[in-house]
Amino acid sequence: MSDNIFDGVGTYDVVLLVEAALSVGDARQVRSLHSDIKDPVIYHVLLPLEDAAARIEASLGTLGAGDVMAAPAMVMSEADLDAVREECRERSSTDLAKTLKAIEAAGGKVSGAVTSEPPVDALVAKVSEVDAREVIVLTRPHLVAEFFHVDWTSRARRKLGVPVLHLLEQENFDEQAGGGEGVTGF
Repeated sequence: MSDNIFDGVGTYDVVLLVEAALSVGDARQVRSLHSDIKDPVIYHVLLPLEDAAARIEASLGTLGAGDVMAAPAMVMSEADLDAVREECRERSSTDLAKTLKAIEAAGGKVSGAVTSEPPVDALVAKVSEVDAREVIVLTRPHLVAEFFHVDWTSRARRKLGVPVLHLLEQENFDEQAGGGEGVTGF
């Protein structure tokens, strides 16, 4: 079942894969990309559920960072793991709600979902489901993944037959398109 607000009749569907909540500024930039399109533009937001296991592993790894000795052995109970999983679900739901509000505040029609699928797989499925015309991936910079072309954008471009634009969150187009290639603060 499609979550397309206009059932695909005369619409220009855009799927957004976002890593975190969009700011109002990010939403305005996304909307500005489609200001000349005559058909109603519908945004379909996918926000991957934060991986609780990876979060726990990362936090445990930092306990021993810089030490010559191995990280201390820590055992987490199932209740602790469930609490972290629930916190991740709540954070993802909150980020999705903020993103939807930001796009609506920028004048966009939007629907969205938190997904527990691998992000690119969920993206491919959503593009097919809504017959999207384009994809926008909004992330923080991931220099190593981008260098080796294993980032979400590169993987999506290999799997999709629609334009895929990669934007860096919280940066304007001028900051991304030159003078430092998306790096600010220099």
